[in-house]
Amino acid sequence: MTGASPTAEPAPAVSPLAATAIVVADMIGIGVFTSLGFQVTDIPSGFTVLLLWLVGGVVALCGALCYAELATMFPRSSGEYNLLTRIYSPAIGFIAGWLSATVGFAAPVALAAMALGQYGKAVLPGAPPLLLGFAAIWIVTFVHLRGTRHSSVFQIGFTLLKLALIAAFIGVGFAGGGDPAISFAPGTFDPAQIVSASFAINLVFVMYAYSGWNAATYIVGELADPPRSLPRALLVGTSIVVVLSIALNAVFLVTTPLAELAGQIEVAVIAGRHIFGEAGGRIVGGLICAGLLPTISAMMWIGPRVTVAMGEDVPALRLFAGRSRRGVPVAALLLQAGVATVLLFTQSFEAVLDFIQFGLILCSFLTVIGLIKLRITRPDQPRPFRTWGYPITPLIFLAVTLFMLVHLVTVRPLQSLASLLLMLVGLVLYRLVTARGRRKVRMAPPR
Repeated sequence: MTGASPTAEPAPAVSPLAATAIVVADMIGIGVFTSLGFQVTDIPSGFTVLLLWLVGGVVALCGALCYAELATMFPRSSGEYNLLTRIYSPAIGFIAGWLSATVGFAAPVALAAMALGQYGKAVLPGAPPLLLGFAAIWIVTFVHLRGTRHSSVFQIGFTLLKLALIAAFIGVGFAGGGDPAISFAPGTFDPAQIVSASFAINLVFVMYAYSGWNAATYIVGELADPPRSLPRALLVGTSIVVVLSIALNAVFLVTTPLAELAGQIEVAVIAGRHIFGEAGGRIVGGLICAGLLPTISAMMWIGPRVTVAMGEDVPALRLFAGRSRRGVPVAALLLQAGVATVLLFTQSFEAVLDFIQFGLILCSFLTVIGLIKLRITRPDQPRPFRTWGYPITPLIFLAVTLFMLVHLVTVRPLQSLASLLLMLVGLVLYRLVTARGRRKVRMAPPR
């Protein structure tokens, strides 16, 4: 059962460049432009802050290596839905798919759209942020409705623009000279800061900023030559983002006094004023707006692939498996755009993100545990790509991810419980829809 329209044309394969652009765009959202202000409050050391971003980048690369092995073993688009189904059971996979298909992608899309609207005021004074965000969601949706070729051109073009603008910002920032009060050389107190609770807690927020390193696994079934192109997209895309994130934070630190950054959210805007003068706010606002468009596009591209796969497997959801003549999953795409729009206008996306974080991180944790499980239980399974540095690589990722889960339970117990309840709802729904499917099979008349 494929769920595809019988008249649908086969969609063109997604190029490695487009897959890499999806990883880069999904990873560079708003986090890298906003989180430094809270980090320097607890860690007033340039060396330790940059080390924080480097450590987070290493963990993200470990996750990318693990997912590359699993996704090339089971090359079907839909990310954790497919992987957890193959590793454990369809029920576990359905829970992950339920999270992704309902709000796992729609809430970040709404958040990115709202951020675009807020920063868009610097470029278009007086423009309502909600309407700007609404327009961004539906312009991107329209582009993806046109087909894979249009999606690829849009994604690659705006991601390259995003990278060029960030590189220009970094270059101008460093060219303007630095604050002599900040140093990136290790200091006397740095070892104590590195093993402190503040470093560990801030690492959680760095990992949130790096989320998206697994983006290309959601379209692995549409890639040309997945065994080569998927690992390349994940590793190259993640590496680019890690380098740019470290460089961006270094620019923020050398151009702006720590006292002005501490506790602030709009650190990029503050640094922009120091670099470009009074026009800095408008310039940075334009940069972030241009950068958020490909972020929204990446999530609008990969998110519906989860719903499509679920529709192909579960008869009750078959509506969402259909594709247009150009291979576009229209129903799944419109569903995600509609949910994101509702979250945008009800301003509920931040609350949704709070309570789904635990579930999403838990799915990643289970996926990487699955890598170790399959190495033990299915050693002869063909592996077109093998995780570099195994078993150290998955153990590094699992250790940090487990810490994040414990941190969420400790700091946000109600939200974590709500996330578990949402997963339980997904399990109940799975039992209902599969039981309904089995009843239909038993009731079907013999031919």
